[in-house]
Amino acid sequence: MAHIDAGKTTATERILFYTGLTHRMGEVHNGAAVMDWMIQEKERGITITSAATTSYWKYNGQEYKINIIDTPGHVDFTVEVERSLRVLDGAVALFCGVGGVEPQSETVWRQAEKYRVPRIAFINKLDRVGSDFYRVVSEIKSKLKANPAPMQIPFGSEEKFKGVIDLIERKAIVWDDDDETLGLKFEYKDIPGDMVETVEEWREKLVETVCETDDELLERFLADRDSITVEEFMLAARKATISLKIVPVYCGAAFRNKGIQCLLDGIVTFLPSPLDVGSVKGINPFIKKAEERAPDINQPLTALAFKIATDPFVGKLAYLRVYSGVIRSGDLVLNTRVNKKERIARLYQMHANKQNPKEVIEAGDICAIVGFKDIKTGDTLTDPRKPISLESMNFPEPVISIVIEPKTQADIDRLSQALNKLADEDPTFQVKLDEDSGQTIMNGMGELHLEVLIDRIKREFGVECNQGLPQVNYKEALTNTVIHREVFKKQTGGKGRFAEINFEIGPADEDLNGLQFINEIRTGDLPAEFIQAVEKGFRESMFNGPLASYPLDNLKVILKEGVYHPVDSDALTFELAAKIGFRKAAQMTDPVLLEPIMAAEVVTPEEYMGDVISDFNRRRGQVEGMETRAGARIIKAKVPLAEQFGYVTTLRTLTSGRATATMEFSHYEEVHPEIAKEVLERITGKTYLYNHYHHQ
Repeated sequence: MAHIDAGKTTATERILFYTGLTHRMGEVHNGAAVMDWMIQEKERGITITSAATTSYWKYNGQEYKINIIDTPGHVDFTVEVERSLRVLDGAVALFCGVGGVEPQSETVWRQAEKYRVPRIAFINKLDRVGSDFYRVVSEIKSKLKANPAPMQIPFGSEEKFKGVIDLIERKAIVWDDDDETLGLKFEYKDIPGDMVETVEEWREKLVETVCETDDELLERFLADRDSITVEEFMLAARKATISLKIVPVYCGAAFRNKGIQCLLDGIVTFLPSPLDVGSVKGINPFIKKAEERAPDINQPLTALAFKIATDPFVGKLAYLRVYSGVIRSGDLVLNTRVNKKERIARLYQMHANKQNPKEVIEAGDICAIVGFKDIKTGDTLTDPRKPISLESMNFPEPVISIVIEPKTQADIDRLSQALNKLADEDPTFQVKLDEDSGQTIMNGMGELHLEVLIDRIKREFGVECNQGLPQVNYKEALTNTVIHREVFKKQTGGKGRFAEINFEIGPADEDLNGLQFINEIRTGDLPAEFIQAVEKGFRESMFNGPLASYPLDNLKVILKEGVYHPVDSDALTFELAAKIGFRKAAQMTDPVLLEPIMAAEVVTPEEYMGDVISDFNRRRGQVEGMETRAGARIIKAKVPLAEQFGYVTTLRTLTSGRATATMEFSHYEEVHPEIAKEVLERITGKTYLYNHYHHQ
């Protein structure tokens, strides 16, 4: 996991080559990388979907099995990183030796923190001009608040980068550049005299960092440091890595084939095996009690589906991580989300997009299954006799939408099939039908995300589309609190309808999203099912705000009193009363429009800095800070997404193509009244009075 272009795919290709899985190395820039198998990935030279594979590595005479997932760096595809981290036991965070800790490195690091995944760091591209190993280590400390423990330091720098120095063994490991074996051969040498001091200083730091994580070891270290063996030290370091106390740091240059074998040793030495992670915790869906499953083949089956993909030859594939028990082809398993049984037709072990059929997959492994009816990302599959439900995943909400229609009427059905298949695969991609205009709207994480999806619809499903301009997903918020009484009465022949509620409606308390529903009616004054119906009415009303039917970000409702009629009242009547009451009351709470704000970071040469900043100001952006890194200036700003469409093209023009930009969603913020007025008039076609908006 890493920022865009830190070298994740290149490093993975090297691992496949050195572990003997592939016999020639693939390169990203010629579009020959094994892990980037999609046409779109080959063309653009970027990773879009996470690809899984399995390889074996010998270390200290034992063979270890490693399941690898190569993830994308672009923020548009964060869902791929999120779901991979949810099911993996350890991660390798790559950092570019020049760029250091970049915005996307911070994002993936936070995702790994969320799932408490132990990680080791690999500082790549140390052969490039301007790379600095020691600066990146200090950035890992300052920006990511991690505790880096370098196991190696580089030998030589920039174009003279020869290899690495192992701090524990005090040996230099050197790769020969003219070597025909593509870095398969390397030799151990003594440390050159001018580096002995540096090595000793960093070795001391490493020993102290590790000993500080274990009190018993620290006492022995202070009393008699020679009594600690290398084996004990490595075990302590492994324990500290798995309990997230330290992050071992390795270094190299993947493209120059240097340092990858040591990284593999590090993965095996420090990252946890399924046994180290211990039991997974879940909830028994029938008795609602917490249960555990140990990573053992004799336990009942527990697996999590973390990805759905469509393959042209075998149909829909579901990727599973098996936590306990064994799974065989032909088994009956229970999907606890829908409480239905599925028969597993075939099992595969994946190597990028190639499937190797398997009969049995055991605990701790990753596999793909075919022949299921209804499995979604995040579902738990278990033994029907011993059900358990694991925690699913949370996905970010889409922030950008685009109207799409097929070029020919005949393709309407095929387009809807294509959109449904893609929405199955990607939880951050949503398709909605606009009820007023009848248009199909695609929602996604960014322009690149939607562009790739439209390209896939054309290539994989053969549907040519027309697309509208990208639109921003606005939200609405209430700013004042009002008290409203709603009486709903209908008297037609026979049974009438009656409901009366009195409620206070306004913005939710700080830091709360969604509906905050507070019931102040004394128990017994209003039947419980009517109170639930009122809550349901308000919850559904939140999807259509008072201004232009955008969803509300948050809402607080205090139900003060309710009156019902023993015959004429029912739950539906109360739900309707809540919806009508919401429509009337929300108009009086001074609703405002919210828009998504993006956190942008631009890396630009000094001479274009003024132009870039003044361009941000034109886009209603706020520049938050500047720093210098490796001779370039870094500008950080918060900019409304509505102003950022096609930004990359403008930036290229401003800086003659020398600047790069990254953007990710930050938060929602109130739109300035003047602009809100324009937006609403454009969307609803009504003229709004200015005083309807107050400006805070």
